[in-house]
Amino acid sequence: MSIFTLQSVRKDFGIKEILKEASFSLDPMDKVGLIGTNGSGKSTLLKIIAGLEPIDAGQLSINPKTKIVYLPQQPYLDDNNTVLEQVFADSGQQMTLIREYEELSQKLAHNPEDNQLLAQLSSVTQQMDATGAWELETKAKIILSKLGIVDFDAPIGQLSGGYRKRIALAAALLAEPEVLLMDEPTNHLDAMSVEWLQSYLNSYRGAILLITHDRYFLDQVTNRIIEIDRGDLYTYSGNYSYYLEKKALAEESAISTQRKHQGVLRRELEWLKRGPKARSTKQKARIDRIHDMQAKEFKQAQGKVEISTPGRRIGKKVIELDNVSKGYDGRIMVKDFTYEFSPDDRVGIIGGNGVGKSTLMDIITGRIQPDSGNVEIGSTIYIGYFDQHSEDLLEALNQNQRVIDYLKDVAEYVTTADGTLITASQMLERFLFPPTQQYAPIHKLSGGEKRRLFLLQVLMSSPNVLILDEPTNDLDVQTLAVLEEYLEGFNGCVIIVSHDRYFLDRTVDKIFAFESEGNIRQYPGNYSLYIDKKRE
Repeated sequence: MSIFTLQSVRKDFGIKEILKEASFSLDPMDKVGLIGTNGSGKSTLLKIIAGLEPIDAGQLSINPKTKIVYLPQQPYLDDNNTVLEQVFADSGQQMTLIREYEELSQKLAHNPEDNQLLAQLSSVTQQMDATGAWELETKAKIILSKLGIVDFDAPIGQLSGGYRKRIALAAALLAEPEVLLMDEPTNHLDAMSVEWLQSYLNSYRGAILLITHDRYFLDQVTNRIIEIDRGDLYTYSGNYSYYLEKKALAEESAISTQRKHQGVLRRELEWLKRGPKARSTKQKARIDRIHDMQAKEFKQAQGKVEISTPGRRIGKKVIELDNVSKGYDGRIMVKDFTYEFSPDDRVGIIGGNGVGKSTLMDIITGRIQPDSGNVEIGSTIYIGYFDQHSEDLLEALNQNQRVIDYLKDVAEYVTTADGTLITASQMLERFLFPPTQQYAPIHKLSGGEKRRLFLLQVLMSSPNVLILDEPTNDLDVQTLAVLEEYLEGFNGCVIIVSHDRYFLDRTVDKIFAFESEGNIRQYPGNYSLYIDKKRE
């Protein structure tokens, strides 16, 4: 029996129809991956199921007793709570007892002789024994530790957005609902934490509906894929690899059909150009058929992302770092790092959260100066920097600025590799921004669409060195696949900071791994080869 069912659900935000006649159901133990381009409605669908977004038409049927937990991309947390208090904030008796125990323990630390507090603590301890709350506290600390959080008493208000997302993820896992809705759960997790989460969800005894850009994760966790494409839902009864196989077969079939279709279309257009004077019912039907075929051809072309822009000329001298070191508050982030980047380098930079990866990127780009050592940039070098905080940069802009004007600030047009001139509007359309969105203000875009826009702006500046700091966060898998293809043909140096194992395997041939105390070690090959080497 299904946990919930959507029937003919419609949702429209005015600019475009997000869902039209959407129908699907979720069964117990289902693990479903939701995919589609940014702005296609993935997050909206999760919010609808969570009861946070109304529908315009159709029906959503959920058993009112079903426990659903929703993990948004940007969760709200109480800044006044500690980490443990936040994890235990939303649940029942066990968590209430744990909170009481933590509060009493803190009070007794200041008043150890207070008999009333001691009596209260004794009573709470007995209740915790009876309800098994001790095991829950232990489990909470294990989950937090696996997600890279070890200071359980840290105030939420002092933590970064990445840590806050991990705390919200821990709380969602600890709640063990019948339905777990997760929007980009792997964002801000390092590779080890992602692998742990992957294993945890594989043994999870509830239903899961998730959005993620991490294709290895998607492949390992899911048993069904639902794709949102221009408001329609398409279901594939298998994991991400199965989805790709079926899509490839469908595209091969579509190419064959399109060739036949285009042959018919050309013949029909020739007939139309001859301008028959008599417009019989039969001839009118032929004209209507042509218009219908043209509409189908346009619709088929709409859903593709294409990037084809040449880089600038690049000289032999690219970026040279000589014994570079940098530290903050007595902590060494980068220690005596020396390397000469070459024009065709494809380097992946990995390491745990907060070890210094972004610090190294900021040194390379000149945003910050090293404490010691030298950085030299070649005279022909133009760096395109896709910052992991790109959405913050967009938020700092005039949010009423139109999308197309934001892009035109960089370039009115670009020249492709074959010499074709492409306008900013055409580039936006290739990047899945239809004309209605191009003239809309930036604040109308989703978070993922803003990042896609910023990525396009970076690429349109025609760099010959690309630095991508966590580029996969909040981008859809379709855009990532095309970005990977673009990087294969990019004429220049590419430096990527990422926790995305699949993306690194597709794009780099050298790994710089941050190890202890700011040391950076070099490994030949992609991420999987690096892992194999570490396991030897």
